[in-house]
Amino acid sequence: MSNRLWSGVRPVAMVAGVAALVAGCATAQVGRDFDYGEFASRAKQGESTRADVEQWLGAPAGRGLVLEADGSRNDQWTYYHGSAKLPSGSDTRFKLLQVKFNAAGKLLSYTWSGEAGAPAAEQK
Repeated sequence: MSNRLWSGVRPVAMVAGVAALVAGCATAQVGRDFDYGEFASRAKQGESTRADVEQWLGAPAGRGLVLEADGSRNDQWTYYHGSAKLPSGSDTRFKLLQVKFNAAGKLLSYTWSGEAGAPAAEQK
C-alpha cells in the first residue's frame, strides 16, 4: 500500500479504536433520576396534590389511568430510572414509582419498587 493510503487509514483506525474503548466503559440510562426519599418524606395521602408531586419530582415520564375493582377511575403518574454498565450489563439498577391520584387531584396511593436497603424515610 502506498503511504498516501496509509495516512488516511490511520486516523480512521484511531477513531474506531477510541470509540470501541469508550463503548466498553459506557453506562446506559433510561428515564430520569428522581429522589424517592424526598417524595416519601413529604407525601401525605389525601392532602398532597398533583402540583405538589410535580414540584418535588418534576414532570412524570408517563401519565395513565387505573380502573379500580370497584369501577372507579384514577389518574396514575409514573416515574422511573434505570442504569447499567455496557456492554456487560453489570451494576444494573432500576427504580419505579407510580403515584395514584383521586378525581379531586389528591394523592390516593403510590407504589415503589427500587433498590434494597432503602433509607428509613423511604420505608414508611
